[in-house]
Amino acid sequence: MPAPLLLWLSPAFPVGGFAFSHGLEWAAERGWIKDRETLAAWLTDLVAHGALGNDQILLSAAWRAAMQRDSAAMREAAALALALQPSAERHLEAVTQGGAFLAQIEAAWPCRAMPWFRSVHDGEVAYCTAVGVAAAGHGIALEAVLLPYGLAVIGNLVSASVRLGVVGQTDGQRILAGLVAEVERVARRSLGATLDDLGGACWRSDLASLQHETQYTRLFRS
Repeated sequence: MPAPLLLWLSPAFPVGGFAFSHGLEWAAERGWIKDRETLAAWLTDLVAHGALGNDQILLSAAWRAAMQRDSAAMREAAALALALQPSAERHLEAVTQGGAFLAQIEAAWPCRAMPWFRSVHDGEVAYCTAVGVAAAGHGIALEAVLLPYGLAVIGNLVSASVRLGVVGQTDGQRILAGLVAEVERVARRSLGATLDDLGGACWRSDLASLQHETQYTRLFRS
C-alpha cells in the first residue's frame, strides 16, 4: 500500500471517525445487532448492498474526474455523494470527515488537485470524495485506494461496536478477518463501475440512522 494511505486511513489521522457509528448505536439498542453473528451479517450487507459499495463507486468517480481534470464529472460525483446520504446524521458523518480530511491534506500533504477541486466544487465535501481527490492528486492508483478505504471504514464500525459492548476485541477482529474477501470483491467491482451503478438496499441501516437522531442516551453523533 502506498505510504500516504497508511497514514491517511489510519485511526490516528484526525478526521473524527471515532465519533460516528453509522446508525449502529440505534441498531444495538433495538437488539438488531447483539453479538458476533448479527454484527457480521449487518456489516456484510453494508459492504455488499449498502453505503460502502456506493462510497467506493463515488470515490472512483472523484478519482477519475480529478485525474482527468473533468470539472463537470467532479461536480456530479461530489453532488451525488452528498445527495445520497439518507439522513441528517449520515450527512453530518460524511461531511465532517470529508472536511477534516481535506483540511489535513491541504495543510500537510498539498498537491495541485486540491486548489483545482476547490475551484470546481464550492461547499461541503463527502469523505469518499475527499479521499478520491487526494489520492488522484498524489498519483496513487485507484486500485491501491479502494481496498484500504473499505477496510478502514469497516474497521471504524467494528471499533464502534466494541465500544457499544456488542462484541469484544477478539470477536471484532474475527469479523474483520471474515469481511476482507467481501471488501476485496466490492473494491474490484468498483474499479469498472460508473455512477449508473449506484444503488443500495440496506433499509434497516438507513432507518437506524434516522432513529438515532432522537435516541435519548447515546455515545455517538450518528
